[in-house]
Amino acid sequence: MTWRLGDLTVNRIGFGAMRLPQLGTAFDPRARPRNREQAIEVLRTAVELGVNHIDTAAFYFSATRSANELINSALAPYPRDLVIVTKVGPNRTPAGEWLPPATPDQLKGQVEENLRQLGRDHLDVVNLRVSRLDDLSEHFEQLAVLQQAGLVRHLGLSNVRPHHLDQALRIAPVVCVQNSFGLGHHPEQDEFIGVCGERNIAFVPFFALTGAAKEAGGQQEDVDVTEIANAHGATPAQVRLAWTLARGPHVLVIPGTGDPAHLRQNVEAGALRLTPEELTRLDALHLNGG
Repeated sequence: MTWRLGDLTVNRIGFGAMRLPQLGTAFDPRARPRNREQAIEVLRTAVELGVNHIDTAAFYFSATRSANELINSALAPYPRDLVIVTKVGPNRTPAGEWLPPATPDQLKGQVEENLRQLGRDHLDVVNLRVSRLDDLSEHFEQLAVLQQAGLVRHLGLSNVRPHHLDQALRIAPVVCVQNSFGLGHHPEQDEFIGVCGERNIAFVPFFALTGAAKEAGGQQEDVDVTEIANAHGATPAQVRLAWTLARGPHVLVIPGTGDPAHLRQNVEAGALRLTPEELTRLDALHLNGG
């Protein structure tokens, strides 16, 4: 199960590094930093299991841990087939406080920060993360300039609506769209997923496992998901990932975890095949926001 991000081939189950720097909810200033050795073990195990698509960002950090630095320490020198996707736009102070999103002129500095932290001379894919921006053209033009300069290989978008994609495509090719989506989470994205598929653009959902409201975990699982998981000898999380992958061959997933056992389960979800009846049952749950 692979897809191409431009000229880069990735397995459809990747790894998201957002939670790697800390325990608990991402970006919580009270969160405890994750054990460094455990984080490095998870990254190395992911690559050993065939993961070759890692999603990260310079603003993924806790009090003493940086996702990019952990990736660099664990995996450099990087395997030839490893694709590291990062994103720019959001800004945080060293203390973790959120600042206004980057202006177009600030994007070069953010790209250079990712290059420095990852120890790379270019970035494989950079997603422009959009926040309260109706027209992204000026920002995306700046990223296209950095792409032409050789600092970035491919460009993508994050947290966008269909008209943003149209704006970007008038400027440069887009290899992926990364939006919040999962079973019962933002079903209004279904049409946009289809648009991306028609244009051979990868759709990469974040929160594919739990949805934004369940990010911190601890929520009671839906009975339909549990029953289908039991029928396959799988976990509910694996069912959610399998359903997401079934949305189309261009749909990738980037579940994140700091637990090596959960990591293996996530990767194994790629082998789970849901029946047409099960997919129909889950589709109904999805449309009802379950």
